[in-house]
Amino acid sequence: MFTPRSDRDPLDGRFDQLDRPGRAIATLARRPVWPVLAMVALTAVIAWWFLLSMAGSIAAIEGSARPLGPGMTLIARFLPVDPGSFAATIADLCLSASAGFALGAGSSLPLAGALMVMWFAMAAAMMLPVAAPMIRTYAEIADTAAGRGDPVVHPAVLAAGYLTVWALAAVLFTLVQIGIGSLSGASLTAPVQGVVAGLILLGAGAYQFTSLKEACLSKCRNPFTTLFSRWQTSTSGVFRLGMEQGLWCLGCCWALMLIMLAVGSMNVVWMAALTVFTFLEKTGAGRVTTRAGGAIVALWGAALIWAALS
Repeated sequence: MFTPRSDRDPLDGRFDQLDRPGRAIATLARRPVWPVLAMVALTAVIAWWFLLSMAGSIAAIEGSARPLGPGMTLIARFLPVDPGSFAATIADLCLSASAGFALGAGSSLPLAGALMVMWFAMAAAMMLPVAAPMIRTYAEIADTAAGRGDPVVHPAVLAAGYLTVWALAAVLFTLVQIGIGSLSGASLTAPVQGVVAGLILLGAGAYQFTSLKEACLSKCRNPFTTLFSRWQTSTSGVFRLGMEQGLWCLGCCWALMLIMLAVGSMNVVWMAALTVFTFLEKTGAGRVTTRAGGAIVALWGAALIWAALS
């Protein structure tokens, strides 16, 4: 028998009204402190393994992990290398991307596709952990609604809408990376250097202090208000709801994602660091973490600009 939500401990909910896959997703996203572990156990293990394999392939092709950015030489020996794999193919395409775009070669489309795959895998690896509390909140509301006999949509649809936004964002990140790579002529997997790197970091740091960042962060920290007030019972409606949550997340984190251009787009050390920072930022309270991170990144960017111009 369904027990009313008010009589149950929300942290001990069993989501009895959801089907087995729905209960599994809801259970794994049970507590805000578990999303990283849940992601490693599920979807993100694939994304992270793919990114690690790409980084390992690039290091093998280049003969060194140094072009991948700061910190990568420390873990180079542990990176998996699987010649002939999909990750290795994408890595090879990314390495040849600069020359291909600079020459206007007819292979530009597959090269762009390779970069988009890389950015989407990066987004899945870095952003799904912090989406777990949102999925958990949706599952709680859906479980209560199902107990009343109302129609509910599977939480996976919400997650699909969320990831769709990041898939579209991957296109935009790819275009930015192509533009910067075409101007510099460097490998698109290597860190941007000099003034350009400084401007990226300075901009990302400054964005941490803006009202738009604060508004998006507030929405990401409190998904219940949006999910409850805009509750949908159709598949398309829940998909759009997931996209709306994805847009708030993108508004919160797009500048942090661009930091990867300054440290190396395949720098998995910095991917992990930014994932932890984003998780702490979105599950915390106040703006101390946000502003401290912004100040550090902005000062770093200013230092790079000063060094390049002096």
